[in-house]
Amino acid sequence: MGPIPDHIREDLDVLFVGFNPSIRSGETGHHYANPNNRFWTILYEAGLTPRKYRPEEDGQLLALGYGFTNIVARPTRTAAEISREEYRQGRIILREKIARFRPLVVCFVGKGVYEQYSGRRNIPWGIQAESIVPGVIEFVAPSSSGLVRMKLTEIVEIFRELKELVQRERSQKIKHSLAIKSQKG
Repeated sequence: MGPIPDHIREDLDVLFVGFNPSIRSGETGHHYANPNNRFWTILYEAGLTPRKYRPEEDGQLLALGYGFTNIVARPTRTAAEISREEYRQGRIILREKIARFRPLVVCFVGKGVYEQYSGRRNIPWGIQAESIVPGVIEFVAPSSSGLVRMKLTEIVEIFRELKELVQRERSQKIKHSLAIKSQKG
């Protein structure tokens, strides 16, 4: 079973980053495909999507400004099966993707994902004070796995903060572009 394809392009509002694909995602070729994963419900309930999408529709979210990748490409049953070497290589590859595609926000779906990426510990939910890739906002949200003990409502609330952040940043970016055009005009 091989890795699943990234859904990524330039000018994304959010690049969602998970640990790695589940076995179910590896079998289907789609992100967050495990039926116990609440990702698609969370996006919808947080107002990030106009309806609840299915894993098979993951590629359609590019049109909404959302992309998907993982820190490790190999599908496993649990993140505990990922080796230190896979994380080391994954960190490098992920930094290169973020630097190349420059999404507005990178949302790490799980504190553990961000810890592996950044090497930082004891991090808060939400926006991180310092970005690894300058100019790209890093946002940490809870994992959407059904194994997470947080209440769904608490997780959704953090993802709502992501929605508000994206709206605010996108608006500022548009205002900045218009100001530059008027100065040239």
